[in-house]
Amino acid sequence: MMKITKEMEINECLKVYPQTKRIFTKYNMGCLGCMGATAESIEIGALMHGLDINEILAELNKIVENQPLKSN
Repeated sequence: MMKITKEMEINECLKVYPQTKRIFTKYNMGCLGCMGATAESIEIGALMHGLDINEILAELNKIVENQPLKSN
């Protein structure tokens, strides 16, 4: 399993782990479909929304724990 890191782009995270969408939505990171999601890291997105990156990463990694990567 690949660990989700703060450097990972939001869009990449969603592509590899589609189930993480609900965590981004929970934190009102509604930029999922905007340009920011394709170029911004999870850390930058969290900072722009005034959120705790460590809390978000913990939730993201928990939701993907023991789940296979989405194959293309």
